[in-house]
Amino acid sequence: MSSLSDIGTIKDIMKRHGFAFSKGLGQNFLINPSVCPRMAEMGGANGNSGVLEIGPGIGVLTAELAKRAKQVTAIELDDRLLPVLGETLSEFHNVNIIHGDVMKINLTELISDNFADCDEVAVCANLPYYITSPVIMNLLESRLPIKSVTVMVQKEAADRICAPVGSRESGALTVSVNYYAVPEILFKVSRGSFMPPPNVDSAVIRMTIREQPPYDVGDEKIFFGMVKAGFSQRRKTLSNSLTCGGFLSRTEASKALADAQIAANTRIEALNMKDLAKLSRCITQIKK
Repeated sequence: MSSLSDIGTIKDIMKRHGFAFSKGLGQNFLINPSVCPRMAEMGGANGNSGVLEIGPGIGVLTAELAKRAKQVTAIELDDRLLPVLGETLSEFHNVNIIHGDVMKINLTELISDNFADCDEVAVCANLPYYITSPVIMNLLESRLPIKSVTVMVQKEAADRICAPVGSRESGALTVSVNYYAVPEILFKVSRGSFMPPPNVDSAVIRMTIREQPPYDVGDEKIFFGMVKAGFSQRRKTLSNSLTCGGFLSRTEASKALADAQIAANTRIEALNMKDLAKLSRCITQIKK
């Protein structure tokens, strides 16, 4: 099989299978031959590991993972790509393709069934941009037995996810990711690395799963409710943003901020993880 990042090879495969790109599924196939080997090397693929991939496309990253990992399981939503993957990955006997929606599949069960003889499991994927945040949060919130999540995302999303909590660039997704993992940008990927080229540049990020959250937040449900309420009105002061959506009453918000020793006119984007955890514990006490 010729290089799966070669434009001629991709076009030949597409023509042979009568395949056309789906804009709705965010399909942009990599044609930069250096990207996927780097992703596989940095994404946890080794001789003792299992790797879960989401959205394998025509299998360019899958092939690189298969060369390095003990077992690779890839979830593909588009059934038109199944025969394509059957052809492009035919030489690999350690690859399992599952047709389905990653948001609907029981991932804990899938990992147990597919990687039982692997020492560790990682996620490595070139995610469709339209579903980046939901997939990342699904992976993290499910508390899967995985070591890390390495994904390619829009550069803007990468900058936001990896921004320091408490900086102007941070948001609800930044806080949520940092609660479960330690994120870092590995390398940038230009828009010209894809066919067809998207309108934005990309970046590969790795989120190393924490063994436990960095701080005690009290009630997790209250913590994430507070984060959602605060960042949904991020330009308002905390005393206003926490009450606008009905998350807290005015009295509750005033008491929680006073107990946490946070000024009422502070904006949520100014709080670091330690401050957010302290405020969440105070709100948890009030809500009990």
